[in-house]
Amino acid sequence: MGSPFPGMDPFLESEMWQEFHDRFANQISEQLLPRLKPKYVALLAKRFTIEHPILSDTRAIYPDVHIAKQTREAYAVAPPNIGVAPIELDNPLPEPIPRLAIEIRDVAERRLVTVIEILSPENKRGKGYQEYNEKRIEILETKTHLIEIDLLRQGQRIELIGKLPAAAYFVFVSRWTHRPKTQVYPIQLRDKLPTVPVPLLPPDADVPLDLQAALAACFDLVGYERLLDYTQPLAELGAEDAAWVEGIAKSFRQSDDQ
Repeated sequence: MGSPFPGMDPFLESEMWQEFHDRFANQISEQLLPRLKPKYVALLAKRFTIEHPILSDTRAIYPDVHIAKQTREAYAVAPPNIGVAPIELDNPLPEPIPRLAIEIRDVAERRLVTVIEILSPENKRGKGYQEYNEKRIEILETKTHLIEIDLLRQGQRIELIGKLPAAAYFVFVSRWTHRPKTQVYPIQLRDKLPTVPVPLLPPDADVPLDLQAALAACFDLVGYERLLDYTQPLAELGAEDAAWVEGIAKSFRQSDDQ
C-alpha cells in the first residue's frame, strides 16, 4: 500500500526512526550503485553517534519495587548490626548508537569523493549536535563533497551563515569546489522529496539521487504503514498542517478498517 503521505511520512519520527534510518541508507546506496559504475562505488559506512541521556528535573525516578501498603511496621527500628539493603540505579552514561552513512569512492584509488549523511535526533540536540558539527567541519576542510539529508522536523539545523527558509525538511549539498557556499533544498511537509544532485570528481557530471523513490522503496519492502501509529498527534505542527495530517491519517485508518 505504501505511505499515505505524498512525501516524507512524519509518523516515521517515532520509535521506527532508527530502523528506517538504516533502511533508507541502504536504498540510497542501491539506487546509486548502478549509476556510478564503473568509475565509482557507493559503500555503506557505519558511524557512531553519541546519545547523552538527560534526567529531567520534573520526572521522579523510582526503583523497580512494589509496595502494597505502608503501615507502622514499615517504620519499625531494625535490629542492631543490620543495615539498609541498597538498590541499584543506572547512571546516564553516553551511549554510542550505530548509524549508516554512504561513502562514494572512486574505484581506482579508493579516494573518498562524497559523503551522504542522514541526520538523526542525536545529531540535532545537545552534545550530540556539537559533536556532529565538529565532524562535519572536518569534512568541509577537505576536498570531499558533503550531502546532509534532514528529514526530522524537530531539533537544531546545521550551522550555516544566513537564515534558512521555513520548511519541514532540508537537504544540504556542499560541493568542495564551491565552498563556503552550500546548496539548500527546502522541503515542505506536503511536498514530495526531491531528486538532488550527487557531485563527483571534476569533470565528471553529477548523478541524480531520487529521495522519494528511496523512501517509497523502504515502504514497499518493510510496510511501515502497518507499523506506524497514525492515531497519535504530532508535535510542532501549525493548525493548518495539523488538520492536513489528521485528514490523511483518518482517511488511511478508515481504508485500513475496510
